[in-house]
Amino acid sequence: MDISLLKQLQASAQDLAAIEARPEVSVVVPIYNEVESLPHLIEAIATTLSQAQLNYELICVDDGSQDGSAQLLKELSLKTPHLRGVLLRRNYGQTAAMAAGFNYARGNAIVTLDGDLQNDPADIPMLLAKLEEGYDLVSGWRKNRQDAALTRLLPSKIANWLIAQTTGVQLHDYGCSLKAYRSELVADMNLYGELHRFLPALAFIEGARITELPVRHHARRHGQSKYGLGRTFRVVLDLLTVFFMKKFLTRPMHVFGLLGIISTASGIGLGLYLTVLKLGFGESIGNRPLLILAVVLLLTGVQLFCFGLLGELMMRTYHESQGRPIYRVREVVEQGVRNSDQAG
Repeated sequence: MDISLLKQLQASAQDLAAIEARPEVSVVVPIYNEVESLPHLIEAIATTLSQAQLNYELICVDDGSQDGSAQLLKELSLKTPHLRGVLLRRNYGQTAAMAAGFNYARGNAIVTLDGDLQNDPADIPMLLAKLEEGYDLVSGWRKNRQDAALTRLLPSKIANWLIAQTTGVQLHDYGCSLKAYRSELVADMNLYGELHRFLPALAFIEGARITELPVRHHARRHGQSKYGLGRTFRVVLDLLTVFFMKKFLTRPMHVFGLLGIISTASGIGLGLYLTVLKLGFGESIGNRPLLILAVVLLLTGVQLFCFGLLGELMMRTYHESQGRPIYRVREVVEQGVRNSDQAG
């Protein structure tokens, strides 16, 4: 037999084996100082998914814990089937931990939840069933949330309303970590900063079909909450980033160019007005604040145009260097063939 043909057959057999070994669902859990909750969480997830007869893998990402969570996760991973521990070198934040979990996930669907046992693993099959109805992302809604009213519930309600109005994705609970995704959707999203709470908005930019389901929420049993009012400022900044990505990701000149036109036109208008005063009425304009304002507006307009051009070049470099098309194909239909969820 030809050697090249034999290699092709071997490669095809390996690919087939990899597909067959691929789990139905990957559960991704970021961990940070949850040493008391960790064993109970792993047991609850394993019990739920085994009873649901799902082929699964559990990926726990330790985000630089200081309470012994990393060592415990390491020990449990060596003796627990389906469990894979990913230990980060230091504390990078929840977004980075989730991104690491996504990178190691191999399942057809990916479920995320917090490691503090406030999310209920028993809700996972319900989210997966909803996902099978044709959605790309199913978000949990902690309808009866068990948290402090002043420090957690009120800021959360305000943030959820603000995010929904800004992004156009109407969800009750952006902050709920219990979500189910199609794996191909997650593969198209790159996470930076603290964008994990905006995953539904990022998915919406990719053209995802999104829904939400009420899920159970429990009071924290172990440890202390890692969230506080100090995160509000970062949420606002990230929201501005998401808003810009939603509106102007592939056309930054539309925003910078528009502002540049307004600034330049205002500067020219003031300049003409001052010129009329100088030449028509003989007034002195050298010490007038309007002259300085006109110059500033003209310079600002030129700079905004330059920002727009740089933004356009960067967007082209971003898409072309990664081979990322500026569109997403949901389905290709032709006689005798039907291919779904292809990325252009």
